Amino acid sequence: MKTRIILFFIAIVLVGGIYLLPKVVVDNQQEEVSENEAESGMSEAQREAIENAHSVEVNEDIRNRINRFRDSVALADNSEKSIIFADSLAELYQEINRPDSAAMFIEVIAKADPDMQNDLRAGDAFYEAYGFATEPQYRSELATSARTYYERVLEKDPSDLRVKNRVAMTWLASSTPMQGILMLREIVQEDPSNEQAMFNLGVLSMQSGQYDRAVERFEQLVTTYPENMEAQFFLGVSYLETGKRNKARKQFELVKERGTDEETQAAAESYLESIK
Repeated sequence: MKTRIILFFIAIVLVGGIYLLPKVVVDNQQEEVSENEAESGMSEAQREAIENAHSVEVNEDIRNRINRFRDSVALADNSEKSIIFADSLAELYQEINRPDSAAMFIEVIAKADPDMQNDLRAGDAFYEAYGFATEPQYRSELATSARTYYERVLEKDPSDLRVKNRVAMTWLASSTPMQGILMLREIVQEDPSNEQAMFNLGVLSMQSGQYDRAVERFEQLVTTYPENMEAQFFLGVSYLETGKRNKARKQFELVKERGTDEETQAAAESYLESIK
């Protein structure tokens, strides 16, 4: 139970607070890829993953709308129309929780109209899809796409630490994950009270079994942000893993009393029962 809870919350932080919904949520009934889609910049590996993924059932009305918008994107005779139809299709995919399919069409928009806002939107879309993916190579592809667009944003606004945090987390799906950890440390050096970077570093310390270090991270975090109940919860877990049962119990009681998220409260209650 304890391992499952830890892994569940680690998954949350790795995707920036997005809870795990059904993960493989793409449309595998892709028709012939249009020229507009081919110019979207997605790699062959990404396309193959999307096309071969297990699809989630949708009703006939949704399916018809998807097909209609896809045809409209393919037949659009100028970039303005292509953007309009791609945007409608992306929103539809988001409504039915298919973030990777949505990201593909948001990228069509970013390619057709490459400004900072669209780059940020594409980065966010691929980052969300990255968080939902389970197959390692697919996750890596999505993370790379997210990082590509986020780095364009950072070129124009290097002070955006939210984006920099996310770039750091995309490196964890690469062959050089330490680069992401170093980037998180850079953020903390630049902004010692950066909540997201401190949180991510704390959870990554837990993931690597460095619970003493995790205690340091989370103690610092909850001192600055006492209302961050996920951090309070993780501090309790870290206390427990370092043999500080009384401190752990107090943390879980605090989360149970003050927390508002049912999952976090349930996890805290489970720990309290285990350390009675």
